[in-house]
Amino acid sequence: MQAILSPAVPRASRLPRPVIVGHRGAPAYRPEHTAASYDLAIDLGADLVEPDVVVTRDGALVVRHENELSRTTDVAARPEFAGRRTTRVVGGKERTGWFAEDLTLAEIRTLRAIERMPELRPLNTAYDGTFEILTLAEVVELARRRSTPERPIRVLAELKKPSWSAEHGLPMAELVAAELHRLDAVSPDGTVVVQSFDAAGLQELRGLVGDGGPTMFQLVDDAPEDDPLLTNAGLRGISTYAQGIAPSRHRILPRNAGGQLTGPTDLVTRAHHAGLSVVPWTLRAENAFLPRHLQIGDDPSALGDAAGEARLLLGLGVDGLITDHPEIAVSVREEFAPVCAAA
Repeated sequence: MQAILSPAVPRASRLPRPVIVGHRGAPAYRPEHTAASYDLAIDLGADLVEPDVVVTRDGALVVRHENELSRTTDVAARPEFAGRRTTRVVGGKERTGWFAEDLTLAEIRTLRAIERMPELRPLNTAYDGTFEILTLAEVVELARRRSTPERPIRVLAELKKPSWSAEHGLPMAELVAAELHRLDAVSPDGTVVVQSFDAAGLQELRGLVGDGGPTMFQLVDDAPEDDPLLTNAGLRGISTYAQGIAPSRHRILPRNAGGQLTGPTDLVTRAHHAGLSVVPWTLRAENAFLPRHLQIGDDPSALGDAAGEARLLLGLGVDGLITDHPEIAVSVREEFAPVCAAA
């Protein structure tokens, strides 16, 4: 345990330098999945921005945290949509609210974004109702507009439950493949990188775009049902359709019931041996999300030592960090730069 709390010595990353991904933009400072959030993430040094992608009733690809819209938009306050409120089972969980697949793109265009975690990020509520809902194409356009030859900006698009969408008449993998072709983003080094928790959905998309298609990452949750993905055989299986994994950071730095770190796992090393990059999620600076020894004070919404967690992860050789606070991860990456350059 003491070793993991000591200053980290960088191990080899598979990439020239670890990438910093603005998780839904920079949602620590602006409501997630808004143009302001993505732009700020880039201003703060992110190499990629990460939109979550869901499908509308008419097959448009829009960016929201999930297909249920009431936590991230003002749909609940719109009387014209009162009759669309419903209950359905998504991913094995019963949800009640307003769903993207019940609204057309034109209808979703009338909504405005709101802060998803107002109890932890109350300052962001000042922007509630300000920003429109974006499409995947608009996020790609934003990234390309902000790119320069010296600093390309890419989009890490997370597909939300593509197999579930297909079962309900909205073939997300097909829609994404068509959109990537339309956007001229079907190449390993193109603007768009794709990730999903849905292995079958990623495999379907790989079949549609081919081996020369976009770089893909298999997302991995903490849930026991995802354990088989991280066996040596599971990692080799992932390498047949994806170039990396994006695991919960708890898979690398597990904690006990009291929130204390229990020591690092060997996941990064084993994934690298399988030829996979490792970009864990999600580094957040609020105490509520940090291991106990990195919390500062008792207020869950107060900022703790997120740089300390970033140092541990980068020291273990991860190939990037997905974060709500891009500037913290960028700063820590710079601490490692001289060591990595000399390696």
